[in-house]
Amino acid sequence: MKKWLLALSLLGVSAFAEDAAAVVEPVLNSGDTAWMMMSTALVMLMTPIGLALFYGGMTRSKNILNTFSMVFGAFAVAFIAWVVAGFSIAFGTMDGSMNQVIGGFGHVMLGGISWTEFASVDLGQLYPKFVFVVFQGTFAAITVGIVAGSVIERMKFSTWMVFAFIWTIVVYAPITHMVWGGGYLFNEGALDFAGGTVVHMNGGLAGLVLAILIGKRAGYPKVAMKPASVILTAVGAGLLWFGWYGFNGGSAFGANAIAGVAYLTTTIAATVATVTWIVVEYAVFKKPTLLGAATGAIAGLVAITPAAGFVGVSGAFIIGAVGALIAFFGVTALKKKLGYDDSLDAFGVHFLAGLWGAIATGIFALNDKGLLWDGPLKASDDRMGQIMIQLESVLVVGLFTLVGTIVVYYIAMALTGGSRVNEEQESQGLDESVHGERGFNL
Repeated sequence: MKKWLLALSLLGVSAFAEDAAAVVEPVLNSGDTAWMMMSTALVMLMTPIGLALFYGGMTRSKNILNTFSMVFGAFAVAFIAWVVAGFSIAFGTMDGSMNQVIGGFGHVMLGGISWTEFASVDLGQLYPKFVFVVFQGTFAAITVGIVAGSVIERMKFSTWMVFAFIWTIVVYAPITHMVWGGGYLFNEGALDFAGGTVVHMNGGLAGLVLAILIGKRAGYPKVAMKPASVILTAVGAGLLWFGWYGFNGGSAFGANAIAGVAYLTTTIAATVATVTWIVVEYAVFKKPTLLGAATGAIAGLVAITPAAGFVGVSGAFIIGAVGALIAFFGVTALKKKLGYDDSLDAFGVHFLAGLWGAIATGIFALNDKGLLWDGPLKASDDRMGQIMIQLESVLVVGLFTLVGTIVVYYIAMALTGGSRVNEEQESQGLDESVHGERGFNL
């Protein structure tokens, strides 16, 4: 009798344990939460401070405040657009074929998302979804900020702000969905760790399109247009580099080993690209400039962005070096040959280095389940197949950005009565003529 009672007791305990296990709720991971919040802060630092200083130093002194204002304003407007509809389009879900391009409107104004909700329980991302929203919103903001570099010194501030808002929703958000949010390129198996296509190709190409549509600055290229302060640009580059650890490291979505890989590959690519630019510049022009070194660092950071969590040491070396060479060619020979006025070389640095990085990801990604945060190479372990998928991704993103940017430009121009400042404002400088302030009162 005692044996039966003992057996029944053990069965009861076992059943209770199973029931308890079945209702165990996931628990917030405080370490990952802290890391993602810190990464978000680092990426936020990149736009209204790092990029604003980087761009501001390269523009003429009469336009430095306007340049800073365009980047600073872009951050604010883009993030508002992200909350209003961008996040829903990028990371929402909907039925039907349209889900290949947009995620729907179920989370407009972040509706349907609870403050207690986790980012993704299935993927082990046990930090608040609201943190994920802000983290991704800073990516949207810096992408718009990159675009500004192509059109400073001649675009109306009002047109720019309207363009930034609409472009975030119409162009940036759908591309994000296609690559990261479960859309077409995501399903195809395209690899983009932290934004080679989504951020840098997208922003760089949009900048070139705007520059061509608006036209060249008065006097370009005959009039000398010297930077206001190369030192400010170098400081901006350093802050961008610092923030990039959140940009790439945060894209591991946790305080984990992949974040450590991204830290290492990011640093390798940036340092190699810096030295590569210095050497090439000295070989071509016989003078290694600080502006060149800063630009080289950014080119290396851009190039490694899509590959940061997917490649090893040798891959990072090659990606950084070639990224610097391609960007150097883009801002010197290609720009001179084609004659476009990309004011601060957003296309030459961000699009071209980002394009190389996106393709190089397929070439150098390590087929290692322990390294790739989303599994082995998705094209059935076929290296050439993965490269072809990467090529497809850059073509799709490039075409979508090209068409979408043209459409948004004409909408913004119609809403604001033109896109370009008048001749008098451009001659005087936009700091005083548009904002009524000076960047420097010397």
